[in-house]
Amino acid sequence: MTNRSAAYYTLGCKLNFAETSTISRQLAERGYRSVDFEERADVYVINTCSVTEHANRKCRNIINRALASNPEAFIVVLGCYAQLKPGEIAAMEGVDLVLGAGEKFKLADHLQKLDKKGQAACHACDIQRVDSFYESFSLSERTRSFLKIQDGCDYNCSFCTIPLARGKSRSNTVENVVNSARKLGNRGVREIVLTGINTGDFGKGLHGGRQREITFLDLMRKLEKVEEVDRFRISSIEPNLLSAEIIEAVAASSRFVPHFHIPLQSGSNKILKAMRRRYQRELYAGRIALIKKLMPHACIGADVIAGFPGESEEDFLESYHFIRELDVSYLHVFSYSARPNTPAAAMPGQLSHSVKNERSKMLRNLSAKKLRQFYTRQLGSTRPVLFEGKTEEGMISGYSDNYIKVLLPEEEAAKNRLLPVHFSKLSPEGLMLGKIPEAVTL
Repeated sequence: MTNRSAAYYTLGCKLNFAETSTISRQLAERGYRSVDFEERADVYVINTCSVTEHANRKCRNIINRALASNPEAFIVVLGCYAQLKPGEIAAMEGVDLVLGAGEKFKLADHLQKLDKKGQAACHACDIQRVDSFYESFSLSERTRSFLKIQDGCDYNCSFCTIPLARGKSRSNTVENVVNSARKLGNRGVREIVLTGINTGDFGKGLHGGRQREITFLDLMRKLEKVEEVDRFRISSIEPNLLSAEIIEAVAASSRFVPHFHIPLQSGSNKILKAMRRRYQRELYAGRIALIKKLMPHACIGADVIAGFPGESEEDFLESYHFIRELDVSYLHVFSYSARPNTPAAAMPGQLSHSVKNERSKMLRNLSAKKLRQFYTRQLGSTRPVLFEGKTEEGMISGYSDNYIKVLLPEEEAAKNRLLPVHFSKLSPEGLMLGKIPEAVTL
């Protein structure tokens, strides 16, 4: 046991947050006291992302912030960027330990040899040798938990480094996921977000096999019976893996909420082919149509990349108009960022930052319009809202089952309460304001 303190900073996706939370609990079991990242700590742990060049730059900035708080601290960098560029990180001033995908959950053991030597120790094996699954979940608050069910990816999209950073697709067992969900529910968690790198690929990689022994739909059916948890949310799912059966299961479910995040990346079939995506836009449109047919109130988000190599003005406008006509609720927009060792980085037709930024701006403006339209259509309805925390303005906020952010006066609800709310009007910022029906006992 130790009497040291540790601070954590997470970059990137919800899966990274779940893994950081698990690592912090491992260190707590060894006696490390968690402190805020802005406080002076003995150890700073930075869990990295490498989806974009910006994530890499931000990692460097976070390292500098940690050293500013305590120049003598032990600096650990782990995660995707650490797997992809271990030597680059090890060369950064102040870094003491670099852990790749196969070593990050062994941090507590590495810290037993904690000693600033002026040169970083680096542990990152060939990603092809990483085939184990390590269960993770977040537990920073009781309201919501991110539960990791799958890791890695067998897809080879031409722009993506994730297979290089995370390895092959692999899954937890249904039994383990169900048991974890029950434990989280018994600890007061009201909503679980199922996370993974390719969530819909759940079932692949069990016991070292490459064939899918069970499916995501099988897992859903088991989780539907977990009475300890009120709500399950699917973090993201590829359109080609989002089957009609999964959509129908959500529509009929009393626990899976009507909220989907479905990566699109482009509305041009030409660009989708260059991206090596496993669908065309017609399949995507069909998935959206079925969701809205069965759940008109459902919220649907989409990832879109602006400025992919070779994307002409005509290609972009084709994509833009396709997305404009889709009944999606919001967009996550990314300007294309060339990543080393990906086919797209070597493609002709690389676009300027100004072109990519202008196209991203157009898509973000479209997203804002779509989100306001979605919220406006929900006015007059009553939906269950899970309240999460207070705002600086003296309100309490939460999310409805269909992912609408709702504000109420603080005295009208409490954190971690799941209550019906009548949606009455939008705030000037575009958030939903509502009231709890009088018949509800608080």
